[in-house]
Amino acid sequence: MQGSAIRKIVHVDMDAFFASVEQRDDATLRGRPVAVGHAAARGVVAAASYEARRFGVRSAMPSTTALRKCPDLVFAPPRFEVYRAVSAQIHAIFADYTDLIEPLSLDEAYLDVTADRRGLGTASATAEEIRRRILEETGLTASAGISYNKFLAKLASDQNKPDGQFVVAPGRGEAFVETLPVQRFHGVGPVTAAKMERLGIRTGADLRRQSLAFLQHHFGKSGPWYYAIARGEDDRPVNPDRTRKSSGSETTFASDLTEPEAIEAGVAAMVDEVWTWCETAGRRGRTVTVKVKWADFQQSTRSRSLAEPVASREALRDVSRLLVRSLYPPARGVRLVGVSLSNLETTGAAVERLALS
Repeated sequence: MQGSAIRKIVHVDMDAFFASVEQRDDATLRGRPVAVGHAAARGVVAAASYEARRFGVRSAMPSTTALRKCPDLVFAPPRFEVYRAVSAQIHAIFADYTDLIEPLSLDEAYLDVTADRRGLGTASATAEEIRRRILEETGLTASAGISYNKFLAKLASDQNKPDGQFVVAPGRGEAFVETLPVQRFHGVGPVTAAKMERLGIRTGADLRRQSLAFLQHHFGKSGPWYYAIARGEDDRPVNPDRTRKSSGSETTFASDLTEPEAIEAGVAAMVDEVWTWCETAGRRGRTVTVKVKWADFQQSTRSRSLAEPVASREALRDVSRLLVRSLYPPARGVRLVGVSLSNLETTGAAVERLALS
């Protein structure tokens, strides 16, 4: 941070957003374990209330698994139009404090409040006022992380959930990071965390002990990022013009798959994750890509671009299934599958195109 002013970054994250909206609007759901999604055999949990999380229910979990963990789980069908309307209320509050707002999804965003537009004195006071107004105007709670960069602010927003906030002050970032498990770090997914575990890297302190050369050798282009965040460093600006170009999800299987039914179940699960993001973000796309990584680590991809945006979860599933079937027979065994949707546009634009066609 030498040579530049210390930034004041707030990461605001709504608490169990979809589920909290459902509990707000339906008094019979309050205090009960709620999952937003469908209980059908191929359903996936889009969000879980804190009551459900105590049983181990998590977003992106198959509905059948969630019900096994919590037999009293109540499923609420998703209402994305309502979530988008509430999100617009929240973002209007943000805009009273800064123009530098970087939405990550309907329920979280980075704010650069360095300029202190409302003269509140500190970023912590700004976050407190924003959270109070969100509660007053929407009836929902939010948590916040406050720090001098985006990486630390996002980590901090998880510290005192729900309905709390946490500050990582200048000069405290490295000490804060060193005690945390690497699974908490942005950019470290389950597969990378497992690889780090095999290398003896479990905490931020373990990660900081590794040289840049070691991290580049084992993690390639992600090595410099891991080297920086282990020291609490992140120079990324809050980008109000950030536009996501695609939505994708992939999973590495515990063992290599050769049965088409099991492979297609993996593809269907990735479709559900991608479509949940599309619904949340109000985006649709025209190009579907399926990726397969084989047992020998060779990779194959198949894509199809459509004349119109993919209109439904079922349509995305059908196209993805046809694409993966074009790679059969899976003689080598499948290690990983991924699904992505690109050539994105907003739902409104997509609907308008369909209406005019």
